[in-house]
Amino acid sequence: MRKLHLLLALIVFALSFQCLRAQETNVQGKVTDATTGEVLPGVTISIKGTTSGTITNLDGEFKLKVPSSQSVLVFSFIGFKPQALTVGSNLMLDVKLQPDVAALEEVLVVGYGQVKKNDATGSVAMVGEKSLNKSASTSPQQMIVGKIAGVNVTTAGGSPTDGATIRIRGGSSMSASNDPLIILDGLPLDNRSIDGLGNILSSINPNEIETFTVLKDASATAIYGSRASNGVIIITTKKGAKGQSLTIDFESKVLIGTIAKKVDVLSGDEFRALINERYANNPSVKGLLGSGNTDWQDKIFQTSIGQDYSLGISSVVKKMPVRLSVGYTDQEGVLKTSEMKRYTAGLKLSPSFFNDNLKFDFGLKGIYADNRFAQVGAVTNAISFDPTQAASSKEAQYQKYGGYYTWLLSDGTRNVNGTQNPLAQLEQRSDRADVKRVIGDFKMDYKMPFLPDLRASLTAGLDMSNSDGKIRIDPSASWVELASAPDAQLNRDYTQKTKNQLVNFVLNYKKELKPIKSDIEAMVGTEEQYFWRKATGHDTRVNGTTLDDGSETENYLVSFFGRLNYTFNSRYLLTATLRRDGSSRFSPDTRWGVFPAFAFAWKVNEEAFLKNSKLVSNLKLRLGYGVTGQQDITNNDYPYMGTYRVSDTYSRYQMGSKYVTTLRPNGYDENIKWEETATYNGGLDLGFLKDRITAAVDLYYRKTDNLINTIPTPAGCNFTDRLLTNIGNLENRGIELSLNAVAIDTKQLKWDLGFNISYNKNEITKLTSYDDPTYIGVETGAITGANGNNIQVNAVGHPLNTFFVYEQKYDSNGKPIEGSYVDRNNDGSITVADKYYSKNPAPKVLMGFSSNLSYRNFDFAFSGRISLGNYLYDNVSSNGSRYQNLTTNNFLMNLPTDINTTKFTNAQFWSDYYIKDASFLKLDNITLGYNFKGLIPALEKSKINLRMYASVQNVFVSTPYKGVDPEVSSGIDNGVYPRPRTFVIGLNARF
Repeated sequence: MRKLHLLLALIVFALSFQCLRAQETNVQGKVTDATTGEVLPGVTISIKGTTSGTITNLDGEFKLKVPSSQSVLVFSFIGFKPQALTVGSNLMLDVKLQPDVAALEEVLVVGYGQVKKNDATGSVAMVGEKSLNKSASTSPQQMIVGKIAGVNVTTAGGSPTDGATIRIRGGSSMSASNDPLIILDGLPLDNRSIDGLGNILSSINPNEIETFTVLKDASATAIYGSRASNGVIIITTKKGAKGQSLTIDFESKVLIGTIAKKVDVLSGDEFRALINERYANNPSVKGLLGSGNTDWQDKIFQTSIGQDYSLGISSVVKKMPVRLSVGYTDQEGVLKTSEMKRYTAGLKLSPSFFNDNLKFDFGLKGIYADNRFAQVGAVTNAISFDPTQAASSKEAQYQKYGGYYTWLLSDGTRNVNGTQNPLAQLEQRSDRADVKRVIGDFKMDYKMPFLPDLRASLTAGLDMSNSDGKIRIDPSASWVELASAPDAQLNRDYTQKTKNQLVNFVLNYKKELKPIKSDIEAMVGTEEQYFWRKATGHDTRVNGTTLDDGSETENYLVSFFGRLNYTFNSRYLLTATLRRDGSSRFSPDTRWGVFPAFAFAWKVNEEAFLKNSKLVSNLKLRLGYGVTGQQDITNNDYPYMGTYRVSDTYSRYQMGSKYVTTLRPNGYDENIKWEETATYNGGLDLGFLKDRITAAVDLYYRKTDNLINTIPTPAGCNFTDRLLTNIGNLENRGIELSLNAVAIDTKQLKWDLGFNISYNKNEITKLTSYDDPTYIGVETGAITGANGNNIQVNAVGHPLNTFFVYEQKYDSNGKPIEGSYVDRNNDGSITVADKYYSKNPAPKVLMGFSSNLSYRNFDFAFSGRISLGNYLYDNVSSNGSRYQNLTTNNFLMNLPTDINTTKFTNAQFWSDYYIKDASFLKLDNITLGYNFKGLIPALEKSKINLRMYASVQNVFVSTPYKGVDPEVSSGIDNGVYPRPRTFVIGLNARF
């Protein structure tokens, strides 16, 4: 009987097993985005109630064996709502996932944390990867030009190694730095330049940047205390993500740069005619003319060629998100002999453990740059060199100068007063630098298992660079024959090493208090940052002697900070921050400063009267106040300490028959401290039609106290005649508006528009410790041609860097009368008292606009800017457009064509004729692209997404300014390296 029961059990088991196998079903399908129709790779598919499952491939497809037709499949993917489906009789599933609006809500990176955009209380703006200017950008700063209200980015020039001047809501300092604090993946960078690199951000591969976040008001920036008066820019780079399948991104582009505009000067024929006219009876001057017709600007400029390649690989290795990237850039400048070669590499690891309670982020970036710098002075000499002379000559007397045309005296020796051959300046001088830089960041985030609301974060960062530069002068170069030739530099070798170390520790507590409808988040932390740099130099002189120099310096910053975020009823938000900074730049008595901030926000759209509105989807009021500082007040890391300088030849003591060199004290203020800026900000965030239209409006008032100011010392003082100290106040008032709209949003046609406008008024309200109505102000703005003289002043009641000039008189034909100015004080003579405060370089109004249009596989985008109310001093004309320059000391000089208007014989440097309206409309870039996905079946099968595009940067400029470029950050145009018009052909591929 027992054997019979066993046999029956085996039969039942076998039949059940066969029945179960018969019910197993093979299911396949595709998962797509319900709103865009795009396939979704990496979607997790699990069989409910089991541990079995799979993920979709790069085409969003999946295959899975399920126990029965009644099995339930759960589809989940980051940023989308989970969806459960019963298999049923349909074995080919077409799954469409709906985006999770809450999960996709824009997250802003703020000081030592993140916040949802809708919960931000300060003035914060973010530009994501899709909105950045990327097509022709070899420098990160170019990517945000015109993109953010109140942020003015002016590239230093057209050199591929040039950086940019960034101003957020004008400047808050007069003599100290006005640069914002830049934070890269949690590491605050040192704003001081790195020798041989030119641009501190050129170490970053632009293709690896994910977002720029700009903190503008003090309620957002005060968490960075003593360095945040000029705003904060936070840059985050790309990293791998959980659930991401292997993804390879490759970009290749070729860049061709051309000169957009040159300085208008007399041609060779026009110059000959002018010389023959003005010196008709002077054969010695006419005898200096050549027979050529040389465009010297054509000789020194070139069509530049560049290439840029970038490769990024993202994946998950043993549950750890990984991203590896490499990049190569080889970019010539439009000025001959300038070039940048850059090799970059990056690695990001983001492992997590214990159910994501312990997370790590490790980033490492490396750069090797091989830069060559052109002698920019060649641009000025190309404007003034005699156009009737050839650039080179085979005549014997020029061979000892390398065959370059050189101004000679009658005895065949070099005319030391003559203009240097600009082509020789470039080709007979080599200035190269190799720079190695490593930037590492490490972050550990631990959620306490015994108290899940408490998190601890530890961040460490390291930025090290090593520069090695060599300047070599061809011994045959004509300029080594100057009167000081024995002491003239022939070669120079220099090195520089820098180090920037950061450690901070943060505790964050976040708790939802449902009974009282409140959310609270508290953060406290401490931070220490250390900066060190060492430089050496070795000069070789013409006479064979050598000279060594060098320096080594360091400074520390120690900080304690905290922030409290409180939310009541999901609509009333309060933020309070406090930071205490100690800087080794200041004496123990002034070393520590406290920087508080408060902000309040009200989500009006959450109120009952708007909650169900179909028109208004977002309405938030923001109010904020805070105090920030500026400790980057001078290049000297020890400004509070007394130093000495060696006396000059006129300040030596005679002891018998010998003259003894002495040491003289420099002036210093032992109580010098950082500047402090208090900011009041009010803003509105708006959204309409489910945020199809969004806007942000901000009004602000900023007052800087304890301005760093250089003031005169009393007569008879043994110090220098100038002293750097804290005296003065500065105010900025402004309004900003940002507007973005999704004009069209269909499956085949999408059109996004962006616009921003900002107005800023800047005024100095105090400069001295007592009121002195006769005090003109602090002179600044050195000009070419008038050595030791300035064209600008910083004066009470006027904006920074206001031009201080005479009022020009004009004849009945509207032509300026040489040496004739308005006697503004009516005393019968023209003196300094008749100068007046004229315009200033800062624009009153800035606008940025952009458009992104896509239709099926085509995409078309453009962006540009408008600047109104900015003025320039035309130093090219003031120095060059005068008949006095034509000949002197047996050589000839060309003139800009402005001479045809002024007819000036002598220089009129302080005439307001040269203060020019430099307002402009610029179309910065325009791009047309085509995506081959879906067009070529082979690409679909090979899982490649391919896009090609063509782009133009610096498309056109419309301006009343007649010079080369109206965009000069200093306000003084004395012959800048011109920005090229760049044409780009690019290819993007995703595997």
